[in-house]
Amino acid sequence: MPDLIIHNRAYKVAGILFDKDGTLLDFIAMWGCWSESVFEAFAQQLRKRGLTFQADIVPRLWGTIHGKDGGITDYDRNGPLAMGSMNDLYAVLSWQSYQAGLSWAESMELVQQCKQHADRELERLRPAQPLPGLHAFLASCKEHGIKLGVVTADDTQAAERHLAWMGIRSYFDAVVGSDLVELGKPFPDMLQQACRKLSLSCSDTAIIGDTNGDMRMGLAAGAAVSVGIHEAAESAPVAQLLPDANEWISGYSQLSIGRRSNES
Repeated sequence: MPDLIIHNRAYKVAGILFDKDGTLLDFIAMWGCWSESVFEAFAQQLRKRGLTFQADIVPRLWGTIHGKDGGITDYDRNGPLAMGSMNDLYAVLSWQSYQAGLSWAESMELVQQCKQHADRELERLRPAQPLPGLHAFLASCKEHGIKLGVVTADDTQAAERHLAWMGIRSYFDAVVGSDLVELGKPFPDMLQQACRKLSLSCSDTAIIGDTNGDMRMGLAAGAAVSVGIHEAAESAPVAQLLPDANEWISGYSQLSIGRRSNES
């Protein structure tokens, strides 16, 4: 069985599971774009109905960080946008339109209209950008016979599409979104289902993700190692953001695949 080598420490793994957003692809390029489209449509739809929406509450609603121009520049790794399922996000938004004066049925219809608008923009722009070093690491995994999968809070069909946009879908033998399980992260269901699809034991599998929900999922499922990825992984605050990670990395250049010298 190959070793996943992290900071000169080796973990024997037969498979690696990846979160998608913020782990395989640039989170802000993708979901900053989508979220801005959602809220633009949301405010417009409320105005049509003679209602208003206070944009300054978006950071608290979504778990986003904004620049002076209002654009999304960063995100809370443990907030709704990063960790919630798509249905969680729709519920958050529906609650806002309900509070603004719409019925719950009207709120759900409005949110679906906003989602469809944002999805069309995402399809037009296709802003999925793989993280630096990802392609080389995935290729190395495949060369060493490691099975790969994706476990994401996104819907499975959307995840498949985003992987295809980046040209990496063929690397993965299983893609499991939150729509395929009863309980999403931080519960173990997605990791367990992905391992069943890959015919692997959870204890022979690593999980790589950018939220503590990913780390807790790995812990609950008994993964061999839970690896937190964050561009500032060398700094102390990352341990606070991802307290349940076994290892922290700032990028894929800090990972390698190999075998111990005394193995055949």
